[in-house]
Parts: sequence; C-alpha cells; structure tokens
Amino acid sequence: MVPFTHVDGKDCGKVTFYGLSTCVWCRKTRSLLDELGVAYDYVYVDLLSPAEQEKAMAEVRRWNPNESFPTLVFNDSSCVLGFDREKILAAVGK
Repeated sequence: MVPFTHVDGKDCGKVTFYGLSTCVWCRKTRSLLDELGVAYDYVYVDLLSPAEQEKAMAEVRRWNPNESFPTLVFNDSSCVLGFDREKILAAVGK
C-alpha cells in the first residue's frame, strides 16, 4: 500500500495527488490545493522505498501513461496532468 499523507480541508470529493519532492509544478499544485482549502491525499513518489515507488507508479500509469508529474486524480474517475489551474478549479468545483 502506498503511504499517503492526508491534508485536512473542505471535502470536494476524493482528491489524490502524486508528485515529486523536487518538482516546481508539484509545489505549485499543492500550494493551489492548500490555497483553495481542499482536503486531499498526497505522496511524493521519489521519497518512497523502491517497492512503494513501483506500487505508486502503477497507479500513476492507470491515469497517466506518460508517467509525468504532478498527476491529480479526482474521485477515482478523472485526472488533471501537470499544473493546470483552470482544470483543477473545475475539478474541485471552484
């Protein structure tokens, strides 16, 4: 199981964030989610053990075959790839 960290906030459905600790776009995406006050779960894939990384990447590949970051998954039904403010706002109903 991938060890996600939960951030409390407004319930806008299930929001799952996959990122890299060194990625500027990942930091911008998390900052936007924080600014919006949205509850979400996140993991920095590069900080995981090799076994956890493989599990996390298998999930990322389901949504994003290019394996790029950030990958945001909403309600296990849609995703936003990269930092796209307008798409993120729409996905959380803002």
